[in-house]
Formats: sequence, C-alpha cells, structure tokens
Amino acid sequence: MKKIGILSDTHAWWDDRYIQYFKDCDEIWHAGDIGSEDIADRLSAIAPLRAVYGNIDGALLRRRFKEMEIFEIDGLKVMMTHIGGYPGKYAPGIKSIILSQHPDIFVAGHSHILKVVNDPWLHCLHINPGAAGRQGWQVVSTLILLTIDNGKPIDCEVIELGKTKVSI
Repeated sequence: MKKIGILSDTHAWWDDRYIQYFKDCDEIWHAGDIGSEDIADRLSAIAPLRAVYGNIDGALLRRRFKEMEIFEIDGLKVMMTHIGGYPGKYAPGIKSIILSQHPDIFVAGHSHILKVVNDPWLHCLHINPGAAGRQGWQVVSTLILLTIDNGKPIDCEVIELGKTKVSI
C-alpha cells in the first residue's frame, strides 16, 4: 500500500501544513508551477518528490524536472504533466499520449480547479489537485492524499487549506 501526497501550483508559496499532511506519505507528486527550488527542496525533505515543471517555472526547475513524467507505482501507471486539461477538454496532444501510454491515473495542474474524475472513454482516473499556493483566482487552497493498494486507488482525500483571498 502506498500513500501519495499530490499538489500543484504552489507558485513559490510554502505552507507548514504541507509537512503535517504529507509526513506519512511514501511519495509527493507536484504537478507543476512549483515556483522555486526552495519549495522542491522542502517537499523532498518530507518524502521522495516526483514533479514536473509548469509554465511559470524557470530554467533551474526546468533542468531539474521534466515537462511530463510517466511512471509506475504499486502496479499503477501514472502520467503527470502541468498543462493537461481534463476529460472532454484535454490540452492539445494530451489525449493522443493518454491513448498511446494507457495510464491508470493522469495528474495535471495549471487550471487551479480541483477535479478528481474518472474518464470512462480513456479508462483513467483524472486528478487535478487544484492550487496549493496563494497566487491565482482559486478561493480555497487544496491538496490531495491518494492511497493506492495492489494496483488500485482505494482512497482519495481532499484537504482544504483554507481561503486564499479576503473578500472586501
């Protein structure tokens, strides 16, 4: 059994609650727009980090991480990229990669929209963890805890870190 912490769009924002929620994780997955090497280093200190770079990430993060990762964990094939879209509206080229790679889970960020939905046409679970940082239009910052057991996702918990904006 594996416990995975998933986040995206930190935009160089650190929240000490990342430690609280990810301390028991076997891995952390960051779906891009990390924002700084410091964030990647601090997440790596909690658990092994798998990450992709996003559109705001500079040269140092682009050298450290790939645009797309395809890997296996506990019997599941995972595909992760920053700009991926979602079922019914994938980013250009993403649907063909999903069709050729056959991932069980597709993780993407970018939209700041929390979404966990099964794609019945492409036979994969789509996960967008929303945005964990404070930059962007999202109202609530979010994280995801995913439990995988014998090649199946068995639990998916959404963590709300709280409001990112103050209404006037």
